[in-house]
Amino acid sequence: MADPIIQQTHGRFSLQCSVSIHIQASASSVWKILTDARDYPRWNSTVTAIEGEIRDGERIKVRVPGTDRAFTPIVSDVASSEGMTWTGGFAPMFKGVRTFALTERGDGTTDFRMVERFAGLMIPLVRKSLPDFGPIFAQYANDLKHEAESKQL
Repeated sequence: MADPIIQQTHGRFSLQCSVSIHIQASASSVWKILTDARDYPRWNSTVTAIEGEIRDGERIKVRVPGTDRAFTPIVSDVASSEGMTWTGGFAPMFKGVRTFALTERGDGTTDFRMVERFAGLMIPLVRKSLPDFGPIFAQYANDLKHEAESKQL
């Protein structure tokens, strides 16, 4: 099982983390998992709850372990079995954009990529309070891979 590939970049007013992993499942199978908000806590250890529906134009409420704070991104750019974007925050102070991309290979497997970019004037002030997203993203990708591949058995 190949480990996820993590990349992180840091700028004065931005930071970005991405994860990529190859999944032995079709893009449509992975997509069903990624867009089933209610089922996230069962398979994804980086999410404790998602309220709302993951579909274009909807605002969802995402809860993660270790904090009582909820994140409330808007889902956009939804392309079934290909990708979507979750955007939250309040530009120009602090904005987070998470992009999900699925690339189906000819052999019925899928490359998954998730990129989150934080930008804004508050980044220098909050940088030290933000977690290291690398291990969190690696866990997210591994959880997704495990869930998608277990459904193929």
